[in-house]
Order: sequence, then structure tokens, then C-alpha cells
Amino acid sequence: MSPAGPAWLRLRVLQALWALLVVLLAPWRLWAIKNTQECTWQVVLNNFETVGKKDASDRFVDQEPLYTVDKVFSLLVDAPIDPDETYLGFPYYLKINYSCKGESSEALVRKGHLTGLKPVVLVTFQSPVNFHRWKIEQLQIQMEAAPFRSRERCNAEEVCLMSWYTPMPIKNGSVVMRVDVSSNGLGPFIPNKRFQVNINGFLERQRDNTLQFTVGNELFNLIPRYFVNVPSRPLWYTVDQAPVFILGGIPEEKAILLTDTNFKDFFLVELSIDSCWVGSFYCPQTSFTATIYDAIATESTLFIRQNQLIYYFTGTYTTLHESNRGSGRWVRVLANECIKKLCPVHFHSNGSEYVMALTTGKHEGYVHFGTITDGRVSFELLPRQRSVCNGILVVNCSITWAVFIAGDYNLLLLVEIEDPSTRKYFQVVSYDLVSDYLVVLYTIPEFIPDARGLEFLMVLGTESYTNFPMVPKGMSYNPYNNLLFIWGNFLLQSYNSKNFIYLADFPKELSIKYLVNSFYGDTAIVTETEEIWYLLEGSYQVYKLFPSKGWEVHVSLQVMQQSSLYAPNETMVTLFYEDHRLYQLVYLIDNQQGRLVKRLVPVEQLLMYQQISNDYLLERQGSHLTLSFTNFCPFTVMRLRDLPNPQIYTRQERYRAQPPRVLEPGGFHSDNSLAVYQGLVYYLLWLHSKYDKPYADPVHDPTWRWWKNKKQDQVRGEGGESVGGPSPDPPSPSPCPGTVFAPHPVPQDYYFYLASNWRSAGSVHVDMASYEKIYDLKAENELPERIFLDKGTSYRFSVFLTAREPEPLHGPSFQLQSKVGLAVVLADPECIEAVVKEKVLVNRNSVLFWVTLSDKRFCFDQGISGHHLMKTSMLLKVVGSSGHCFQNTNQGPRMQGNLMVPVLIGCPPGKRLAFDITYTLEYNRLQNKHYFDCVHVDPEMPCFLFRDIFYPFFLIQDLVTGDSGSFQGSYVLKVVGGGPTLDTIKEYSEEDIYRFNSPLDKTGSLIWTTRNTTTTEDSAFNILSHNSLGIEWLCMENSPCHDTIPHSIFASEFFFKVLVSNRGVDKSTYCDYQLTFQLHIHGLPLSARRAFLILMVSASLFVGLVILYVISCLLSPYVVKVCNVLCWKINNIIAWESYIYSIASDTGAFSNTSGIKSGESSGGTSRVVSKVAGENRTDTKETLRKKPIS
Repeated sequence: MSPAGPAWLRLRVLQALWALLVVLLAPWRLWAIKNTQECTWQVVLNNFETVGKKDASDRFVDQEPLYTVDKVFSLLVDAPIDPDETYLGFPYYLKINYSCKGESSEALVRKGHLTGLKPVVLVTFQSPVNFHRWKIEQLQIQMEAAPFRSRERCNAEEVCLMSWYTPMPIKNGSVVMRVDVSSNGLGPFIPNKRFQVNINGFLERQRDNTLQFTVGNELFNLIPRYFVNVPSRPLWYTVDQAPVFILGGIPEEKAILLTDTNFKDFFLVELSIDSCWVGSFYCPQTSFTATIYDAIATESTLFIRQNQLIYYFTGTYTTLHESNRGSGRWVRVLANECIKKLCPVHFHSNGSEYVMALTTGKHEGYVHFGTITDGRVSFELLPRQRSVCNGILVVNCSITWAVFIAGDYNLLLLVEIEDPSTRKYFQVVSYDLVSDYLVVLYTIPEFIPDARGLEFLMVLGTESYTNFPMVPKGMSYNPYNNLLFIWGNFLLQSYNSKNFIYLADFPKELSIKYLVNSFYGDTAIVTETEEIWYLLEGSYQVYKLFPSKGWEVHVSLQVMQQSSLYAPNETMVTLFYEDHRLYQLVYLIDNQQGRLVKRLVPVEQLLMYQQISNDYLLERQGSHLTLSFTNFCPFTVMRLRDLPNPQIYTRQERYRAQPPRVLEPGGFHSDNSLAVYQGLVYYLLWLHSKYDKPYADPVHDPTWRWWKNKKQDQVRGEGGESVGGPSPDPPSPSPCPGTVFAPHPVPQDYYFYLASNWRSAGSVHVDMASYEKIYDLKAENELPERIFLDKGTSYRFSVFLTAREPEPLHGPSFQLQSKVGLAVVLADPECIEAVVKEKVLVNRNSVLFWVTLSDKRFCFDQGISGHHLMKTSMLLKVVGSSGHCFQNTNQGPRMQGNLMVPVLIGCPPGKRLAFDITYTLEYNRLQNKHYFDCVHVDPEMPCFLFRDIFYPFFLIQDLVTGDSGSFQGSYVLKVVGGGPTLDTIKEYSEEDIYRFNSPLDKTGSLIWTTRNTTTTEDSAFNILSHNSLGIEWLCMENSPCHDTIPHSIFASEFFFKVLVSNRGVDKSTYCDYQLTFQLHIHGLPLSARRAFLILMVSASLFVGLVILYVISCLLSPYVVKVCNVLCWKINNIIAWESYIYSIASDTGAFSNTSGIKSGESSGGTSRVVSKVAGENRTDTKETLRKKPIS
């Protein structure tokens, strides 16, 4: 076996060590253990169906919102919500409990509830990889948990089993969530605890509601041969982005360990791959094995290597991809290549993740560079023109390792060269991916240098060497401090990849198998013999953690405490960092039972035990011996002071949500009240995601629409004004988009009255003030996790140190000559600078150091908010403290005196440019002496008159701190699209954009102009600022807005799509602010030709109408007379026809009655009728002739 701990020690050794430890640690730890229970939080995931069920837990698989929550909101008929909205909910809840050692968890939870304990949950969403699709932001939401009775049968009157619940929110673009659980300060003391709650896109729900892996079949038996006597292997993944970790190395099995909780729990999965083995003359494989050797996890894709083949599998993550891009099966890539090794790339960049495959055989000396973007995988063969061997002018070479440096966009290659005339030697070769250029940076010495008792040695080529050959195996690179390690049976480090330092503390007889980097200043080393070593970056001393005397002391104490994390027989599976702390995955065999456990490697305790065991002195005082120790820490107290509010530097946005108040005597929530909590939290985050409008709201806050309506809901006094003062907006007759609470003017006190009298609808009271964004977080006396610096900004704080051995210097100045010194190490001193000022406090035996970290203003070009940030770091180091100074906390000792802070230079996340429509309207009305809006008013997009000078103003809004101020920099304004209606807006080409906006245009196509004379360096575009003289609309003959035809009787309108950018013209910031918004212009004039045509047509119509009127007036008497005659004749004809018809009817009736033959009767009747008719006509004519004209 490969033990992770020594064999069990004998009883007498344990007793001696225990006595020694009591003497050493009792004064340090009494304060922490006195009257303090060892309690811990417990968090599991529940869906809607398993809420309230004992021991129920679920996996994070479902990613779609639930619509069932809206049914609950429909019951709240008299509550401050908008009944017209559709409320959605997240698919999961967080179930929270706590337990204390030696006590019943159920009783503890009940006691905590009765004493006022309420867990506070802080969910942190990890920023996405693809910033081209999703917005880069550091988002958190803080929620208070709601108590809920268990559904189990209970004989107690009030409660038997209970838990606390909060919604488990999901955010588009994020699949990694960090959950921090803390107490509200009431009840028992429970330390804060962090949990990883990640989405597992490699599980799918079956029809019977069971979960099944898509990558293979789950194995439920952890056979000892999978782990016993099996070497440990590295855990490779994209740092902070991979929701699922995988680990291969199980002998003769195509199986992996898979976890979505950082190995808090895990699965053994047999992969569904074809296991082909293609051996050929270019792929010299000597044997076949089913073992998965290399395994790498990225944000949505898993990579494995089996033999010479590479497979990848893309999970189902609908929160990341617009459509389901899950591959559904393992995909084999580079099938015709012989791959000998996969190399990980630990950090993403440029919106993608990367992986590298080293080849052998026909493509020896090449690297297959893989890019993963939105789950799509592609490989490129590098170098592009020729192999590395040809590039460095050697015949035979082999690439042993590759490191990708995203900031410089180049590869560092560890190349093994076989020279027939000499022995093998190794070189570090740099390959630039942009220029396709190869250069040798460093040639590794053939033998290990002779340090001659020194801790480190600068390798210059002039030093003496031992007879041990240097055998490099790999490289490790930290992009924050530019520290490159080359490791094998030695350890070299360099900050510029050219000048290397040999760390002599690592024994040359050992060989390093892999390095584990925290990227925050700590590095763990695992050797081929499973030894664990530790290196604190910034120092040159390498510490042996296992096996060591400190490890023996630690294991002995754990055995005394009957810890379940240690056993006589154990094998280390892997070693990894989580939240800056080192963890082991260990296979234990205890009582013939094997199990995998994740346990902490207490680095600080091991160093402390080892320091004490090595540096002590036995002195005789009288008749007994006294044990004394030497403390090498140069200070006794170290505190950070005067830390600024963190949000402006950490760029962390935080929301706060509390559960709705329930009208229940015990304060327990129901299914409906939890569903209301889900809906309100969902809407809070929905408002956040929609707060990216180009037009700035009157108040800079995503929840403004909530408290705007809350002001409207105040009790209104006389004159329509609220008691608290006038509302910033007039009351809207209809709900604003995205409004959650009721738009109707119902007093807020009315809802409070209902809740106070237990009359709220659904027994739930929604407090509108419980959902807000927090802008005033305070510092917690520790440096932030990371610092963002914009152009010229600074971060200032102080370090207070109390010296251990002061040496007073008497004289005129009488100041403290202390041994305490503070050093600040900068990874990129050409980009950032640090100023340290010292103040000696003689009366307190202390020193106060003021540290100011500043950006030098010229190391970064302009970029979009949160994009392409430059990684660097600041190392704060107390001289002589590395490995010697520790601070005891309630979670164990913590190392002091060595603080590393990553620094990101560029445009910080959470900053944006917005169109200040409120001030623009006010200023334009003031300058133009009037303001004419469109006939059809749109409050979201006011109109501007064409003939008025247009004065635009913009805001710089900080979404993190809530600051909003006028943009004082310079910018370029371009019309990039337009159309007569919103539906007909089209994008303009680059050529059209130049013609429509450039003052150099000679084609008569300008849309606008300005009296400002400042232009860009090529004079192509005008440069504007907040002091500009305004914009005059032209719409010249060849412009798209020229001669716009009106669609009604009102003047013509046009919608411009405007782009505003400060890139290249504003030197005050690293931010490339780009704002695209639509501008509504009305009152556009017609062209001269069209206006003349309309005039001629209008005049012609008018003249024609006049002539027609005159003619009608002259001819009207005659026309009237003719019309009268015609009418009279028509009337007579109608009367005569009626008369004839009546006679004919009477004759027919007579004929039928007398029985005369039809033929005769018809003929006779016809003749009689004809005759009578003729006589009547004659008489009528004569009568008309004789009638006189009156």
C-alpha cells in the first residue's frame, strides 16, 4: 500500500506526545474550547416534492424555472403584489440543519429555533466563461432561512422535527454556486461553513423520476483493488469554473470518480466508451489497458485519455447555452493521432477554455491546442508552419510538458532533445500563437547544482554541480505572480521564465510526481513515493508535511479523539486545494471495510508541531526539568486596519431577501409561504438581470420599480402628494414593466394593518422593504479575495505589528528600533506600484505601516467592463515570518505574515454607460426655450425635434456601489442604424457609417454635424464631451433620413440607432464604454423637390376646386330646373306603370271568373288594355299642353 499516514504508534509514545501537546497548546486554545460546542452546519438540496421529508436530498439537475409558483400568488388577493405578473420559481430549496458533537440534531434544531436562531445563507454565483454571451459580474444574494415543520408523524403538540429552508437560486451563465451559511447571532455559536452547490449536467431525469448518468453507468461497489497500492494522481480542472470534477487512474477499469460537491460525496461511473486501441507504425503502443490516465474537467465538458485516444463529453447545461448542446455520448477526437499526454490549462481566457494534447509518432514535436467555447470543441495543430524540432534547429526532440500563458498568448514548452553527440538535455521553448514564432528561453542544466548548504541558489551557469542528473517532468505556472516552476527530481522557480532559482531544500533523491497550486501563494508537492511537501511562495524553504514529526503528532491526536477520518491502513487518491485550504481524498480500510473520505490537511498545525518538536530546550531548575521553546515569529500581534469598504474593489454585488411573514403562532412556514418566497427571490434576480437598459432610470437601482411603487402606495395627503414628500415620478396609470408590487395607490400601512390583525390573504404578509440591494458592506479586517484596479486608482490600508523583542534606542529621537520589517512584492512592478510608510509607536512597542497600492496608468489598453483583465498580484510579507507565525482561531491555527492578493487591472465589472434621458430633456428644454414631444407620447423613449439643437448627456453607473454621475470624458457618437419605424430599423455597413457620420464626407450623406472642432487623430469622426456645443441634425440628400415620407398628417419621424464609445479618445479610464440606444426624432423636413411637388399638387387641387365651385354657382339654376323636370317625369312614369299593373290585375281576375277561354280572353284583354292606354296618353299630353306656366 501507499500509506497516507504512519503505522499506529505505541501507547507510551502517544502518552508522551499528548503530555507534550498539553504543555504547548493549553494556553493557546483554552479560550476557544471553553464553553464552546463543536457544532457544524448541514445543507442538502430538496425539490418541491421532498420539502419537509426526513433524510431527503436531491441532485442539482433541473435548470428550468417552475410556473407552479404563480398559482400560489393568485391566492394573495389583498397583498402588495401585481396580479397581472407571472411569478416563477426555482426548482430547488436549500434545507439547513446543524449538529453538535455528542447531541441529538433534532433537539438542537428545535432549541435553536426557540432561542431565535435563523441561518443566513449567502449564495455566490461564479462568473461565466463566455463573456461574449453573458455579462461578467460578481453577484451574491443573502437570504434568511425560513423554519418549516417536518411532514413526519409527530405526537408533540407543537413540533418534533423541523428544518430551515431557503430558495436555491439559479442564474443564467453560472453553473458553480458557493453557499456560505452563518448564524444571525442568536442561539448557539456555530462557525460559518461553505458548501459547493453545483449543477450536474451529466445526469438526466428518467420517466420514472430517477436519475441516470449520461456518461456511463454508476458502480456501487468500491472494490479495494481500485485504490489500494494505486499511485495518487492529480486533479485537473478549470479553476473556479468546473461544476463537476473527475478523477481517473482506476487500474484496468474504464471508470472515473465523479463529484459535483468537491468530493463531499462522489460517484464511481463506468464510462460508455468504445475502448478502441489503434496501434500502428506511427503510434508505438506496446500494450493495451482500460485505465483512464488523464482526466480534465471544464465548465461544461469532460476530457479523458485512454491509451492513445482522447474523448470528450459535453454536459446538458441550459443555463450556459442557448440550446441544449449536450453531446449525449462520448466523442472521440484526434482519432488518427497518437496522444501520449493531456496537459491542463487551469484558467479560462477570451471567453473560452483550453486543453492541450501532446503527440508522439508521426507528429512528434507538435501540440494539439484544444479550444472549448459554449461546449463546442476544436483542435489546432501547433506550431502552424513547422515542428518545434525544426524551429529550434534540432533533429530529434520530444515535448514533455506544455503551459499556456493566456496573458501573453503563448505556449511554454518543456522540450527533451536527443543529441547523438551528447546526452539528453532539456530546454524551455516559447511559442507565440499570434506570430507563430519559436524562441528558446532557457536550457536546463544537465546536473543538479551543488547548493553547499544554502536554501536556494541562483542558477547562472558558473556554479558547481553534483553527479545527479536533472530529470525534468513538468511545469507549473501561476498567472497572478508570473511564477514558473520546473519540477522533476529538483525544483526550479522563475518570475520571468529566463532566470531560475534552485530550491535546495527539496532532496535530489526524490522525484516529484505532480504539483498542486492554490494560486494564492501556496504550493503542495507530491513525490513518486507519495510524500507531501509544502512551499510558501515568496520564500525559498520547502517543508515536509508527510511523513514528518508534525504528522505523527497530528495523527496521534486524531486517534485519541476517535476521528473517523483516519485509519491504520490508508491510501491517498489525490490532493487538491479548495478555498485556499489543502485537502486529501483518501481511501481508508477500517475493520475490513473500505471507504473514500475527504479530509483537511492541516498545514499550519503540521508546521507548528514540527517547529515546536525541533526547537525546544530542557533546562534544570532545582530538582526538575523545565521545557522551554523558541518562538521565531518576529511579532506577537498582526492586524489589518483602515480597510476601505470592499465592494468598490471586489466588485461584489449583493442583494438581500427575507422570507415573507407568516401568520402562524409558532412562526413555521407552509408550502404556500415557501412558494411565495421562491417567487419573490426569482423576481428580485429577474429585475437585476433586466437592469441593463440604455435609458437610465431616474433612480439608479435595479429595485427602483419596487420602492417607486412603495412611495406611490404611501398615504397621500392633500394635493395628491405623499406624506413622505413628492414622488419622483407622477403615478403611472398602468403597471411599469417588471413591477412586482401593486401599482394601485393602496396605502402601505393598510397591508401592515392586515398583517397585525392576522387578516392577510393566504396568511402571508409580504414586506416590500425586505428585498433590496446592499451598497454599504463593511470590511472584515482582512484583505479582500481579489482587487480590481481601474486606471490610476489606489487601494490603501494599514498593517499594525507588535514587535516581539524591541530594542529601545535612547537619544534625542527616542524611537523604537524594531526587528519588524514589512515587504511588499509586486508581480508586475512596471504596471503597479506600492508605497509603504512606517510609523513607530514606541509606547505600544508596535509599528504601523501604511500601504498604498496604485495602478501606474499605462499597462492596459481600454476594454469592455470585466473583459480581458490583466492578472497580477501583491504579496505582503513580514520579514522572517514565513512558516513561523500562526494565529489561533475557532477553526484552528492560521498562518500569518504572508498575504497574497490577486490584482486585476482593467475595466472593473459592474460599470456601464447610460443615456441620461432625465437631464437631457431638462437641458434641451432650457437651451432651446421649448420642448415638443411626439403626438403619441412614449415615456420610455421621448422624442426630440429635428430643428432643435440636440444636447446629449450620459451617466457612468456603478452597479456595485450604487454611484451614478455624469460622464465627464470624451466620446465619439455614431449613427449605426435607423429606420422610419422601430420595425424597419436596419444596421448600416462600415462604409455607410463613415459617410453618415464623418466630417470628411464629400458625398452629401451626413446625418448630423456639430460646431465642435475636435476630431479623432485621423479626423474621421468628431469628438464630443459633456461640454460640447450640441448636435445639429442635417439629414443631407444621400442620407437615409433624407426626404422621409410621413405616414399620417403629422410630421415625419425617424428612429436612429446611435453608438457612443469612448475608445481611443478618453484617457481617464481603462473602460471601453460602449452604449447603443435608439433615438426618436420627429419633425423631419421634406426635400425641396418633394415639397415643390406637394405644393404644385396642392395648388392644382385648390385651383380646380375653386373653378368647380364657380361653375357650379353659374349653372346651378339650370341644373335645378332640369333636375326638377327629370324628377317629375320619373314620378309620372312610375305612377303610370302602377296604374297599368292594377288594370291588368283586374282583367285577369275577371277572365278567370267567367270561364272564357284563355286564348280569346288574352287577346281581347290585350287589345282593350292597349287601346285604353293609348287614349290615356293622348289625354295626358293634351292636358299638359293646355296647362298654363305659372
